[in-house]
Amino acid sequence: MGEKNADVPAGASSGGGAIEPETATDRLRIILGQERLDVLASSRVLVLGLGGVGSNCVEALARGGVGELVLVDRDVVQPSNINRQAVAYHSTIGRAKTDVMEEIVHDINPTCKVTTVHQFLSKENLVPTLEALPRPDYVVDAIDTISQKLIVAKWCQDRGLRLISSMGGANKLNPERLRFSTIEKTKSCPICKVMRKECRKRGIRGLQVLYSSEVPMPVTPRGAELPDGRRPEKGVTLGTMSYMPPIMGQMIAGRVICDLADLHSDLDVQEPIVAPRRRGGR
Repeated sequence: MGEKNADVPAGASSGGGAIEPETATDRLRIILGQERLDVLASSRVLVLGLGGVGSNCVEALARGGVGELVLVDRDVVQPSNINRQAVAYHSTIGRAKTDVMEEIVHDINPTCKVTTVHQFLSKENLVPTLEALPRPDYVVDAIDTISQKLIVAKWCQDRGLRLISSMGGANKLNPERLRFSTIEKTKSCPICKVMRKECRKRGIRGLQVLYSSEVPMPVTPRGAELPDGRRPEKGVTLGTMSYMPPIMGQMIAGRVICDLADLHSDLDVQEPIVAPRRRGGR
């Protein structure tokens, strides 16, 4: 008697009024409110690289209400991508990652504007490619190559753009060791060690990164035989757990969304990322 009907489906009225249809942003609106949702819907995020980190980050950004995504990657889906990449299924093998990612985003949020660039970012073409794109509100670096990561970091610093750069998650097992930090404070990460040195040389300061403090497992040496009898084609073969890159991508997306919406928990010990002071350029 007088009890609230626990069987009323979500989105329906228990008071006999009109039933309001559910929307994809209902649960976001509870936390963010309409004003912050509007901010996200008007935000443009540039994601460089659609591997394990980048593709899962893009999916979370789309689900989180970001209204415009610019995606850059030149690779096609390979069978070895299936264990960790949001674009990788047996049905998508051989297709451009940018094309698959665009379809996924539009299936999640049909109103999201997606710009794709199917191109390898080399040291020579990286800056011209970035300059030709619309100015983003946030940049996510999920590139594998250190030289290109450094160019992106300098480009963003010079233009006052907020950036999160993903460090290495390969050959690591423990997601609880993932941390947001400035590059100067990182430790136990081989990529970060090189990045720290090179950032100092280039005058890159306060680069915000997501990295793992876990010591990586030993890699398969060049020429060693893999369990199936094959030998690695490159110098080393890096192993990747199915959950590590997706978790990293989700964490980065969460940070981007909270920064764009100016939403940070009182329990969050990390300071929001603020755009660096512009040092020239447009």
